[in-house]
Amino acid sequence: MDKILEAVVMSSYPNNVKQGLVRRVIEAAKQPMDSEQCWSMLELSTKLYLTGDTKYKREIGKEVLEVYGHYHPEEFEEFFNVRFLLSLLQEGYGPLGKRSHYVLDYIQLGLQFVLESPSANSIFSLLRIEVLRKVCERPSPKQCAKISKLLTQHPQCIPTGKHQLLFCQQLIRCIGQFQCVSEGEEEIMEFLEQVNKVSGLLQRIWRTQTSAILPSLKELFTIISSTEEQEAPSNALASVVQFVPLELMDGVIRNLTNDDSITDVQMMMAIGRMIDWVSWPLGKNIDKWIIALLKGLAAVKKFSILIEVTLSKIEKVFSKLLYPIVREGALSVLQYMLLSFQHSHEAFHLLLPHIPRLVASLKKEDSNSATSSLEQLAELIHCMFFRFSGFPDLYEPVLEAVKALPIPNEDRIKHLLGQNAWTSQKNELASFYPRLASKSETGKIGLINLGNTCYMNSIIQSLFMASDFRHSVLNLTEGNSQPLMTKLQWLFAFLEHSQRPAISPESFLSASWPPWFTPGAQQDCSEYLKYLLDRLHEEEKTGKRIYQKLKESSLMSQAVEHHYLNKTLIEKMFGGKMMTKIRCLKCLNVSSREEAFTDLSLAFPPSDRNVHGSTSILPVEEIGPQFIEPPENAGQLMGSPWIKRKAPMASDHAAPSVSVEPLGFQEPGEASNPIGGNDIGVDAAKDPLSTFREQACAPKDSRSVPDLINYFLSPERLTAENKYHCEKCASLQDAEKVAELTEGPHYLILTLLRFSFDPRTMKRKKILDNVSIPVVLKLPILVAPEETEEVCRCGKDGAVPGSGFMTVVYDLCSVVVHSGISSESGHYYCYSRECTDTVPQGQPRDGLPKPASDKQLDFEIQWYLFNDTRVSFSSFESVSNVTSFFPKDTAYVLFYRQRPGRQSCLLHQALAEAGHLHGEPSLHKDLMEAISKDNILFLQEQEKEARNRAAYISALPKSPLWWRDLDRDKDDDSSSGGCSPAAGGGGSGSFHGLVF
Repeated sequence: MDKILEAVVMSSYPNNVKQGLVRRVIEAAKQPMDSEQCWSMLELSTKLYLTGDTKYKREIGKEVLEVYGHYHPEEFEEFFNVRFLLSLLQEGYGPLGKRSHYVLDYIQLGLQFVLESPSANSIFSLLRIEVLRKVCERPSPKQCAKISKLLTQHPQCIPTGKHQLLFCQQLIRCIGQFQCVSEGEEEIMEFLEQVNKVSGLLQRIWRTQTSAILPSLKELFTIISSTEEQEAPSNALASVVQFVPLELMDGVIRNLTNDDSITDVQMMMAIGRMIDWVSWPLGKNIDKWIIALLKGLAAVKKFSILIEVTLSKIEKVFSKLLYPIVREGALSVLQYMLLSFQHSHEAFHLLLPHIPRLVASLKKEDSNSATSSLEQLAELIHCMFFRFSGFPDLYEPVLEAVKALPIPNEDRIKHLLGQNAWTSQKNELASFYPRLASKSETGKIGLINLGNTCYMNSIIQSLFMASDFRHSVLNLTEGNSQPLMTKLQWLFAFLEHSQRPAISPESFLSASWPPWFTPGAQQDCSEYLKYLLDRLHEEEKTGKRIYQKLKESSLMSQAVEHHYLNKTLIEKMFGGKMMTKIRCLKCLNVSSREEAFTDLSLAFPPSDRNVHGSTSILPVEEIGPQFIEPPENAGQLMGSPWIKRKAPMASDHAAPSVSVEPLGFQEPGEASNPIGGNDIGVDAAKDPLSTFREQACAPKDSRSVPDLINYFLSPERLTAENKYHCEKCASLQDAEKVAELTEGPHYLILTLLRFSFDPRTMKRKKILDNVSIPVVLKLPILVAPEETEEVCRCGKDGAVPGSGFMTVVYDLCSVVVHSGISSESGHYYCYSRECTDTVPQGQPRDGLPKPASDKQLDFEIQWYLFNDTRVSFSSFESVSNVTSFFPKDTAYVLFYRQRPGRQSCLLHQALAEAGHLHGEPSLHKDLMEAISKDNILFLQEQEKEARNRAAYISALPKSPLWWRDLDRDKDDDSSSGGCSPAAGGGGSGSFHGLVF
């Protein structure tokens, strides 16, 4: 019968004819037959099954085997013996070099017919040893899947005892070497199914033998933490972790993170490879294990590992949001990585170039998964904006991309940031911040944030960029009896000459710390600035005078020395004077008091008071307090310069130019023009300065700096509870109070009073009104009548004899921005530029500096953005638009520098002489040596860091080029299917890129 069957199978008959003949042979096999005939048929069917070159032949072999196993059990058991199986497993079947791949399938097929036979236990015992040997030989994924299928169907064949533990470990080793060699979708799906079968076998073993779980995981960790592997272990290992019970997670993570035998490099390698597992489409709970290990590392303060891994892997995790099949897990890991990385903006900034493209892709996908992910991503982005404010130029494209998505409230943001931080102790991360390899391309140096010290950093950088003040500080000699000023000198010198990208202001912070400030808490930068300037001023008054030092170094002429005999450096640079006059409205008696100031605090007008637009001025001959008889009703007060007037309508060209806010004095012969602060008589139709007019002029519904100054200088009516006690009347009377500037400071500091106390919430709230900032500002200064003629000869100041006022022009040089809604929180950063008296190529002429042109001041001077350690190039456009893009980022403290004029000519001349004689300030020996030593130390630190970093980076697992995911989406918008952003199935190329 075996010869007949073989002849039929090998014949050239059509399959349907063959099938009929085979059916007859099979039916005949169900009848009793002798043992020899059974053996012949079993040998033939075994040959067909194991070496058949077509699926048809193997199917016939299978059918015959099943019939003989069922109807001739004794012969089958005798044939299917231990020795035969051992030969099959160890030597294979078929010609040498063409061994059958179906041995395991054959054994699985035959086992079902010998389960009750006396030889069953011997067979099981053999298979328990042989499957372990097979696994140790690292079979292919397909063969591993067959072993798993065999053992799943016949668990009696699973190794037991110590062999079972070894089997689990070796099976994990096999999975670690799995690779899908094809990019076809069918092949990939087959590969995934194979992996699932193998990991499913491990799950089955672990369920019945929980003691095998931890040793198995230890083997898994050994594989992924190895630094010796030539090839990275397969991401298929992710399929193993998904079957580990979550209740074991805490113990496993605790053991791993507290194991001293695991080096940092091994741990970093392991977590890096685990993060790569977010690409595995079949994994469940993978994100939970990754996040748990990251949290475990944070708990034992392994911050260097967390930083390196986050920065090297976060972009790859982000790119996986394109794929619906792995999006949920990738987003969970991304959220933790970003929300925990709070000591530096680096991780978030790595994603900035890619966010707009991803958002556009998710919007295009238009699925529930994409919509949910967009909302979570937007929430995450706003958390990062809140935590790392001060980068408006970088954030604008991202803000534009997510503007239509929901914005979380501040409580939600604080909650997310609070529950995910690596540590609540910020000083524990101090040594890891910043990670800057070299100085900024701007050439400027940043300041390290020592724990909510951005308020100080922004003020220090603004003072440093005030070049006249900086040069004066750097020119101080040793032994000046001014300890705080000396520390400032050292800080400025390091900012000027250090090779570090950022330096620590710790020494200066401890010396200049206001005693009522709370350590580690956010503070008001204006309050700190006032305290600092006052300390420096008082210190100089009680120590040696700065003019003595300048005299000894021959930097000041005798005339200038006499003029500045009693002034400290703070007074020379920031000091101005203001006259406050109060006029009794009954007797018209005026009392006045002159006082010094270092800054002007500008309040916001009440919402019902329209100050904007009322900036036209009185004709020159009318400027000044002209006291007239008080009228009986307020309507008759229009003739008084003390009273706020309604601004003339734009179409009312003949309206008299009357206003008591004399901001921006009008040059003789010019048309009456609202003073926007930057109007300096340049033809707007021909000169690009008109661009700055557009930027500086506030819209009708917003405020401008001139508006606030006008409000500051406008008369205030003292009535009711605020009545004035008139000495002449000897009683309380209605009065008017007005402030007039009598001496303009060299550097004008303006503080916009944005914080007010809210009695309902018992907190200081912030006024978020946008205030336009002019790049050039004209300020009215009251001068004595006898000085007017001299003023007119000074050149740049605008004044007319008898007017009593002159105009001093100021150039904007720094803007300190507060980001946030409360003075007790938020972040400070600043925009700055160096304003000088001369064009860079200009030469001094007649002993005086050549005035800089308006164009040079406005366009050629580079703006910089100082944000703690980060310094970048910026522009006035960014200064002007920052609040438009980021409503919580508002200008708070402004620094203006006075242009050369009558009031400032002595100081400008002294500074020019100092610069002409010495050029850049020369530092004393001790300071220069300290900077040189620190620069050498920094280079040594860089070399050591480079070596350590090279060791860390070389240890990180190599990843595919993650950006190809994003580029593929960008370039192939018409693709469909697969795991492309617009589909949820399995495309060929994109799917392979996702999984592998």
